[in-house]
Amino acid sequence: MNKFTLAVALVISLALPLAMPAHAQLDLFSKEQRIEFTPDWHGDRFPDGRPNVPDSVLARLKDVTADEAWDVLQDAGYKNQFEGGWKVINPGERLVGRVVTAVFMPQRPDVDSVIRANGKKENRIGDENSWIIDILRPGDVLVVDLFGKIRYGTIVGDNLSTAIYAKSHNGLIVDGAVRDVTGIQEIHGFQVYTRGVDPSALEHVMLTGINVPLRIGDATVMPGDIAIGDPEGVTFVPPQLAAKVADDTEMDHLVDEWGHMMLREGKYTPGEIDNTWTPQMIQQFNAWLEKKGSKLRMPEK
Repeated sequence: MNKFTLAVALVISLALPLAMPAHAQLDLFSKEQRIEFTPDWHGDRFPDGRPNVPDSVLARLKDVTADEAWDVLQDAGYKNQFEGGWKVINPGERLVGRVVTAVFMPQRPDVDSVIRANGKKENRIGDENSWIIDILRPGDVLVVDLFGKIRYGTIVGDNLSTAIYAKSHNGLIVDGAVRDVTGIQEIHGFQVYTRGVDPSALEHVMLTGINVPLRIGDATVMPGDIAIGDPEGVTFVPPQLAAKVADDTEMDHLVDEWGHMMLREGKYTPGEIDNTWTPQMIQQFNAWLEKKGSKLRMPEK
């Protein structure tokens, strides 16, 4: 396939979902494509095809740091899942949630007129930045690609922030800006990772995709990824790796806990704890895990 043919095929593949009346006009991906492009996820999905990582896994990711997630992702071949350099509003407990994506581009009148017309047909209410809020579910984190725009790039103020938190009980990540920070700070529990703040309203942009792949800095983000925010930045974990990140992190914490206990009790030296454990040490550790009620076990080899 030559470059021209490939380009035409790509345009057609993106345009097809827009032409099919069975799918939302704004989505560049159909339900079938969301499933196709997340082939390693074999669990539950939302009606639009977005992976639905269980709440029980999300709860276990609350203690995961960027470093701990990084190790698992790197080993699995996912090299571009972290982005730092954020301003955080309402920092507190770690931000963890299922990603809902939204892509904005600089406004082009002819394209935006079609987007607004299609939104009207779909009974979408209000401005385009409010359309993405309507689809949020509890546990979701809205991730917005606003191409780093600050002035006139404020995706929400305190009113829409209140709406986001009421729908998702979770936070917002925007490669752009927000406004009305004083009001946002009064929404307790609503964490915002943003590039900046500005008093201007959102202007000169258009919404070109909901729950489609997007780029946030150096990270590629898919709908259904798990966003984990910590003081270092945001890690976007593919859904199929979420449980492994939780398992490996929990095991690391348990290893540290048992090792520190052994050092305090003088049963092993620092050299023994920091080196490869003997089969006897592993057996003792697994017995301690069982007594503790953990289902995890360390392989004896």
